[in-house]
Amino acid sequence: MRQHKLSSSNSKRRPTLLQLLCAAAFFSILVFAIQSSFFTGTRKVDLNRETVANLYDFQTSVQQCVANRGLGLTADIIDHCKLVLKFPEGTNSTWYNEQFKVYEPLEYKYDVCETILLWEQYRNMTTVLTREYLDARPDGWLDYAAKRIAQLGADKCYNRTLCEEHLNLILPAKPPFHPRQFRKCAVVGNSGDLLKTEFGEEIDSHDAVIRENEAPVNDKYAKYVGLKRDFRLVVRGAARNMVTNSKWIWYDSVLGFACEIRRKLERERGREEGGKAHGCSSVAEEYGMVGVLEMRRHPADEILIIKSVTHRDVNAMIKTIPNPVYLFQGIVLRRGAKGTGMKSIELALSMCDIVDIYGFTVDPGYTEWTQYFSTPRKGHNPLQGRAYYQLLECLGVVRIHSPMRSKRKQDWSDVPSREMIGRAHAAALSLKRSQTDQAANLVQFGSCKVWGNVDKDKTGPVSGSSHMSTIRKYSNYSKWEVMPFQSLRKEAQDHFIQMEGVSLYKMDGNKLDDLVCVRHSFKSKV
Repeated sequence: MRQHKLSSSNSKRRPTLLQLLCAAAFFSILVFAIQSSFFTGTRKVDLNRETVANLYDFQTSVQQCVANRGLGLTADIIDHCKLVLKFPEGTNSTWYNEQFKVYEPLEYKYDVCETILLWEQYRNMTTVLTREYLDARPDGWLDYAAKRIAQLGADKCYNRTLCEEHLNLILPAKPPFHPRQFRKCAVVGNSGDLLKTEFGEEIDSHDAVIRENEAPVNDKYAKYVGLKRDFRLVVRGAARNMVTNSKWIWYDSVLGFACEIRRKLERERGREEGGKAHGCSSVAEEYGMVGVLEMRRHPADEILIIKSVTHRDVNAMIKTIPNPVYLFQGIVLRRGAKGTGMKSIELALSMCDIVDIYGFTVDPGYTEWTQYFSTPRKGHNPLQGRAYYQLLECLGVVRIHSPMRSKRKQDWSDVPSREMIGRAHAAALSLKRSQTDQAANLVQFGSCKVWGNVDKDKTGPVSGSSHMSTIRKYSNYSKWEVMPFQSLRKEAQDHFIQMEGVSLYKMDGNKLDDLVCVRHSFKSKV
């Protein structure tokens, strides 16, 4: 009986002991988890502390750069990412905002971390709309393609064949241009300030020159803006002015007749210089048809890139010219989107190591919107532009050339070096990743939202091949679209390998984490 009671009591103790062992094990795991969390948190704090310190150092360099190069602008540091650019007291803010009933402010706040991430990203981007992009993007053909075609008659491409007919002329299978394809590029704006300095030869010395809209390039302006032209970014209105229809035929007839009369008068008055008369240019200016005359004189190898949308009339014009024509990729299709000048810089940065800008009106004393080929009129907000372009220069994105800067030595030593910019970019990226808990091993392609693949055996048609007229059969489309990988500049080849054969596209506008990424085979032609 006693034995039975003893065994009974032992059996009651065993569960209690088991519970204690389980509790001890649970407590040990809990302590280990807390310690691990503590040490991980400590490492994260240390990492952020080092990152913030690097960004503060970079902010100080940007601040000094603005002081040295800003022509009166100063930069006040708010924290490791934010700063304010200020114009000096007494700056004449002459531009009145009718919508908000205020004059243009004298202070502009910027997030340097976001800005450097955005613009350094453009160095790896493709900025031309391609077939591979539409294939990879979800509902790319159904939804997005319709947004790039005016006068479609529908909000979506329910009839894909119809949409392809609209886009085939200007839709390369793969990117025709590549990051680091050119060493040094010039982006030439249209400001009247160009007439104050003879930058022509300097502009023409660049590997590639990008111009805008209907800006004329001829002997009259050669010493100011140069004669070289490789790319031209045009808004829809300028593209419309290129349309070959009865209206332009009439304009050409009028201009032709007026030119002959003007030349005759110039000869009679002995005002012909060097055997050349400037009758056509002056007549075009008087009748407001500089754009008409200029668009009819495009050299066959100048590449035209339409900023927004195409339509049937533009397509009809494209069929009559040998120039390669493409659509820009990475725009916000709404009113108030970025101007052509800013998009030209994006285009240049996606192809060039160094981007020099001319004719952007970044000097003090700007009171009216002027173009070097037309009369003054109301237009952009000059102070906001001055501040932002100066920030871009001090972030190593562009190099500014202007009348007030032309006489000083071309010394860029006060702009942060590429090594310092690289460290700041890595710090900004690390900070962003830590804030969003993104994996560190996805840094290179961490912003890819959508992935696509290109079949190495599939080359795709050359743009416009199904509509090639006699004049277009010998055009320069194939020069760019069927270029062998080995023909690219070595730096472009190295970049392609570093990016593992992946092309990056903006999904919409300037979102950092919203990219379409398309992987190519290393064996395929670029």
